[in-house]
Amino acid sequence: MSVIGVASSCSCLHPVVWLLKPGMQKMSSFSLHTAARCAAKDYYEILVLGGGAGGITMSARMKRKVGAGNVAVVEPSKTHYYQPLWTLVGGGAKQLATSARPTGSVMPKGVEWIQSRVTALDPDKNCVWLDNDTKISYKYLIIALGISLHYEKIKGLPEGFHHPKIGSNYSVHTVEKTWKALQDFKEGNAIFTFPNTPVKCAGAPQKIMYLSEAYWRKTGKRSKANIMFNTSLGVIFGVKKYADALLEIIKERNIAVNYKRNLVEVRADKQEAVFENLDKPGVTEVHQYEMLHVTPPMGPPDVLINSPVSDEIGWVDVDKETLQHKRYPNVFGIGDCTNLPTSKTAAAVAAQSGVLDKTISLVMKNQLPTKKYDGYTSCPLVTGYNKVILAEFDYAAQPLETFPIDQSKERVTMYHMKADMMPFLYWNALLKGYWGGPAPLRKLMHLGLK
Repeated sequence: MSVIGVASSCSCLHPVVWLLKPGMQKMSSFSLHTAARCAAKDYYEILVLGGGAGGITMSARMKRKVGAGNVAVVEPSKTHYYQPLWTLVGGGAKQLATSARPTGSVMPKGVEWIQSRVTALDPDKNCVWLDNDTKISYKYLIIALGISLHYEKIKGLPEGFHHPKIGSNYSVHTVEKTWKALQDFKEGNAIFTFPNTPVKCAGAPQKIMYLSEAYWRKTGKRSKANIMFNTSLGVIFGVKKYADALLEIIKERNIAVNYKRNLVEVRADKQEAVFENLDKPGVTEVHQYEMLHVTPPMGPPDVLINSPVSDEIGWVDVDKETLQHKRYPNVFGIGDCTNLPTSKTAAAVAAQSGVLDKTISLVMKNQLPTKKYDGYTSCPLVTGYNKVILAEFDYAAQPLETFPIDQSKERVTMYHMKADMMPFLYWNALLKGYWGGPAPLRKLMHLGLK
């Protein structure tokens, strides 16, 4: 995500920003947190595993509850990325550098940053082990370890990325290769994939397809491109209202969609992609490509597989309404690493953070959680360089829209919200613990209609 504020082209959004949360007005700008590289002590009242969106957000919220010195975040990475921006980086609309900030700069001031990796969780003894054989104990544990990418589960990857004409917006190492492949395209098949696993931001695999199509129209190459979306799913999108709108766009732009196709091998030296037909297990088909965008298989982080805190697959096993662990009442989960039955997005993290904040507050008082997460998530479906369909929905895959308009329509205003306003909110509100999703704005908007 970029370090920018709301761009001048989106200045009309400034009043909206300040309506979102009164606490935002208390924010100080970009204070640098100088953090220790190892644990300063071996016990914290609140221990947060993971320094991504969920982990930083919850550490900021918890700091206000128990004091900075009683909160620690375990995170090995030196750089924090706003990954939703990578769709636009892969499409050439944003620079990769604007999506990155030093982890120390987003860590809440005074919170202990333990720059290490978690190797084991022992919730029965209220402790975790780190990769330097350090044991850290806790009173409350928040697990925000994200999701792991598994390019290696596709034969020929990740080594295939050393070849041209192949990229992936899901990795900092390969997102710029997407833009290079897009620019270098001459003629032939342009293939975009969706794997047979859960993924973060399920709309992203096709967002880059729409940007590519728009770019080739602009550069006069569209007639030479046979654009294919090969998805393991049986639908284009999980919410019918937005799926219907996307199918209209796909028809208008002459894009071929092949359902139940899972990428199993890349022969990058031959520019060939091999797909399994999921309706006919074992049956494969080979496609030549001039450009290939890979969405990798994904899964729970290794440390969570076969962990006491996880379900049989490896996702953190939490109550879908309170985000409290189903077996360990002092353990909580947020974001991509959980088994919450909703899409894995930064918008979902925002909504979850407000609920989890309330849940932990009540648990600390020995009271039952009452605030309920409804599964809200959002996916700004980028359909061009200035167009977005803003999909917002709940656990039941029913629209849960913020604005009193038809959000299944492509809109320039929603593009600016995606490209300019959301990065601003991420760096300045969500990560500082002041943004719990659009529910207050939604109520305000709909009250205004009565």
